[in-house]
Amino acid sequence: MDEHNIQDDDKDKEALAGLSSVPPPQRKMHSYSQQLRANSAHKRHHQVRKHSLDDIPKPSDHYYNHEDSSDDDIFARNSNNASGEDYIITHSQRLDQNLSLDSGCPPDDSRNFQPLPEFIGAGGTNGIFKVPMRATVHPRRPPCLELRPHPLRETQVGKFLRNIACTDKQLWAGQECGVRFWRFQDAYQPGLGTKVRRGDEDAAPFQESGNTAPTICLLVDSANRLVWSGHKDGKIRSWKMDHAADEPSPFKEGLSWQAHRGSVLSIVMSSYGDLWSGGEGGVIKIWPWESIEKSLSLRPEEKHMAALLVERSFIDLRSQVTVNGNCSISSSDIKCLVSDRVRAKVWCAQPLSFSLWDARTKELLKVFNIEGQTENRVDMPSSDQGGAVEDEMKVKFVSSSKKEKSGGFLQRSRNAIMGAADAVRRVATRGAGAFAEDNKRTEALVLAADGTIWSGCTNGLLVQWDGSGVRLQDVSHHPCAVQCFCAFGARIYVGYVSGMVQVMDLEGNLVAGWMAHNGPVIKLAAGDGYIFSLATHGGIRGWSISSPGPIDSLLRTDLAEKEPIYSRQDNVRMLVGTWNVGQGRASQEALMSWLGSVVSDVGIVVVGLQEVEMGAGFLAMSAAKETVGLEGSSIGHWWLDTIGKALDENTTFERMGSRQLAGLLVSLWARKSIRTHVGDIDAAAVPCGFGRAIGNKGGVGLRIRVYDRLICFVNCHLAAHLEAVNRRNADFDHIFRNMSFSRSSNLLNNAAAGASAAVQTTRVTNAAGVNTEETKLDLAEADMVVFLGDFNYRLFGISYDEARDFVSQRCFDWLREKDQLRAEMKAGKVFQGMREAIIRFPPTYKFERHRPGLAGYDSGEKKRIPAWCDRVIYRDNRSGPVDECSLECPIVSSILLYEACMDVTESDHKPVRCKFHSTIAHVDRSVRRQAFGEVLQDTSILRITNKCEKDKAIFRIVCEGQSTVKDEEDTAEYHPRGSFGFPRWLEVTPAAGIIKPEQSVEVAVHHEEFHTLEDLVDGIPQNWWCEDTRDKEVVLTVSINGSCSTETKSHQIRVRHCFSAKTVRIDSKSSTSKKSQGGSRKISSSSDAIDDSRN
Repeated sequence: MDEHNIQDDDKDKEALAGLSSVPPPQRKMHSYSQQLRANSAHKRHHQVRKHSLDDIPKPSDHYYNHEDSSDDDIFARNSNNASGEDYIITHSQRLDQNLSLDSGCPPDDSRNFQPLPEFIGAGGTNGIFKVPMRATVHPRRPPCLELRPHPLRETQVGKFLRNIACTDKQLWAGQECGVRFWRFQDAYQPGLGTKVRRGDEDAAPFQESGNTAPTICLLVDSANRLVWSGHKDGKIRSWKMDHAADEPSPFKEGLSWQAHRGSVLSIVMSSYGDLWSGGEGGVIKIWPWESIEKSLSLRPEEKHMAALLVERSFIDLRSQVTVNGNCSISSSDIKCLVSDRVRAKVWCAQPLSFSLWDARTKELLKVFNIEGQTENRVDMPSSDQGGAVEDEMKVKFVSSSKKEKSGGFLQRSRNAIMGAADAVRRVATRGAGAFAEDNKRTEALVLAADGTIWSGCTNGLLVQWDGSGVRLQDVSHHPCAVQCFCAFGARIYVGYVSGMVQVMDLEGNLVAGWMAHNGPVIKLAAGDGYIFSLATHGGIRGWSISSPGPIDSLLRTDLAEKEPIYSRQDNVRMLVGTWNVGQGRASQEALMSWLGSVVSDVGIVVVGLQEVEMGAGFLAMSAAKETVGLEGSSIGHWWLDTIGKALDENTTFERMGSRQLAGLLVSLWARKSIRTHVGDIDAAAVPCGFGRAIGNKGGVGLRIRVYDRLICFVNCHLAAHLEAVNRRNADFDHIFRNMSFSRSSNLLNNAAAGASAAVQTTRVTNAAGVNTEETKLDLAEADMVVFLGDFNYRLFGISYDEARDFVSQRCFDWLREKDQLRAEMKAGKVFQGMREAIIRFPPTYKFERHRPGLAGYDSGEKKRIPAWCDRVIYRDNRSGPVDECSLECPIVSSILLYEACMDVTESDHKPVRCKFHSTIAHVDRSVRRQAFGEVLQDTSILRITNKCEKDKAIFRIVCEGQSTVKDEEDTAEYHPRGSFGFPRWLEVTPAAGIIKPEQSVEVAVHHEEFHTLEDLVDGIPQNWWCEDTRDKEVVLTVSINGSCSTETKSHQIRVRHCFSAKTVRIDSKSSTSKKSQGGSRKISSSSDAIDDSRN
């Protein structure tokens, strides 16, 4: 008996030894396959199939020999696949480059790794499963000036930007610790790097104030060269605009006083110079300019007296319109104040009402609601709407005193779960009704150039009002909530919570729109030829006022050509582990064997657990807690802490965050050496059990930004049982389509504590929003998606004994042909277009607990067929097998390790681990901003306007002649080219066209550098066609005539091209024309890369 056990143990050890990625050379693993074929009753008349993993070609550093490929359809990445094979050996020659310890890769073996062959599922070229498009420069939006690139959220705690405003020479930003400003003249300068705190390394140089309470609103007072700010502590502060570049930082505030008990939510200057401020509870105060002016004239030593002088001078408008305790205006917080300088009025917007005031007499003129209906008085009942919802969440579980059979217990468990699911649905339905009114809440207000007022609502509705508060029209161009407005000239810019910026004309017609940020746009401001947009994450971008226009394509092309200057690549290794723990707990030795033994060269660790905790009561309570934003459990925290110990948490790794849904748990750790490049972690959960409401099945996910690229990790537990293939496919599809990331309460580096209130409300506002074509799925837009978990796909068409025999003989290639998941992926029904390394380990389910070795497979009454339930599947940016890492394909990954830990016995599943090597291409945004500044110096715009009200105008631009600029002041001789053609260094787009009545056209005048040294074509000098590089000057003639007139008007423009300085200088001579008007100006615009993200 003892000998028999020893022999079994030896066989188990021998079998496990054969599972290593490099099998011992003395063993001939194919011998088992040969024996099986000899005993098989099926005769094959075509090419002999090989069934051993040893027959899989071993990848080399540069190419793979696939002439003798097995039936697993393995072929080299650089080979042509004409027969639709399913396997591919992935390898990128560029993966070996730029490896460093900071990326989590060791210095000794990082250059000698060999990626594993992979299986690719079908259906990854269509619909939501198509790889997201990336480009060097975003093709679907205008190039932009990235004044402050997207900072990682964790770096902004206590420093979030909340507001922006532009002066004539500066852009000011209000932040949670004061204010800061950028000079427009420094907009294209490189960032300050490590001289500033994290998050601002790539931002243009700026100056910052001393610490104050959070800044909520800003107001520019150009007449007195001041910027006013309203703060959360109720104070209003003044800051002088004119700061010397060498002035010490931080700079100090000027006049300040206590204006409100609560936050100052909005400030504005009226037509008479008085300062109006709005606060919490509907409080509106006026600060007369006379008292402010006197306080500003006092010396700094009299600062306290100056503050008292202003504080005692205020006029409380709310108290003036309150009679016998009844107030004529709402007690809701003030959203925004707008000064109507056309009619000397002040508009005050609250969430569901407006009030109109006379700026001179301070009298209330009108109160009306969001429908335009006049209100005489606003009632303020105090009702508690949360009571009913709270009552719904009180779920009682009454235990019977009588003993019941097992069937009764199961029935009661099912009833409890379904009862909780029903409670969830009732709360969700009632909540939707409660938010129906909120969808019409006013979020922003702006005065247009024609004197009308536009308001934006949380449902995306844009409402136009006349100066008296009469509703003129409403339009809707986007389904998401409006966050801000900016009026400039004849255009109105609208910022949405989705990150969209749209441009309207004064009639409300949509002119253009683009995704400006990957987060809500909370503020817009105009200055220096730009419309600046501020996103919730703190990124600031400037959009040229001429965009969209013909100059955009030129800027994209020129910026894309400079890609080698600002493109960077980094490598990171990631370890992904999944384990169905079966409600058990693991020893430290098991966790070390699973995770701790292979993390020495890893930068990111992601762990997904299933069945952490189950049971009807726990599932019901978990569903109830999810509805009120609570998550996690004590057992879940135990697992996180225990895994953290195995990873040497707080010393080597830092826990970034986690998400738990019932028995599902996912968590992520980052090595401290790459911590500065990892952040913005968000979480999501999608239940799939019992009416899609209970988390016994479903998925939990984490999304993180790594080197400015978005990577998602989704831990899934899909439907069980052999026959439930379609349900598993449906569960995956439901998770993929409905996973929407937001901030979780379990994110350890939770920046939400410092986020603005606007950020928090936007998530709720759009929770009931409908998915449109413009609203992309979070998983579909990620650069890389990794699915891990207990997918529950089984082996089909095979018996228990047959499966055991194949496993004992390590014939996994035969078993793979019986794998449900492989068959479904091959048919394009699940995990469309995704990749998995070829499985070289035994099935991970089902085992008897605490029984080591392959003999531990379930041998009980049910005899469940062994299966590869626990898997890791991924997608990166590759749309094909040979894509190289670049800004067009920013993440290219390969798998270095994919195995099960067969020595861990604490569960009926074996833990699985997968190690990725990812090359990530990203942009050095500081360098790119400089490069774009250089591009702008070479481009100017000529704007031609047709002022006629009825007739069209026809224009044409030709080059009258070119001359060489001489040092002496000799008369220039201009020599025309053939047919008045342009010189090769000059590009004019468009050079001819038609201008509609009262419309304009913008012509881009752009120079191109032409080399004059010997250019070689096939080894032959091509000097004969090259122009010399001395400074040139040309005369451009703009000829314009009406569509019904033979008279032609002309306008001459001199363009000087300096080769040495690479600049274009334009001088123009105007000529009178009834049909048109010519002019020129320097363009203000800048660059942008795709991330995209998803960025």
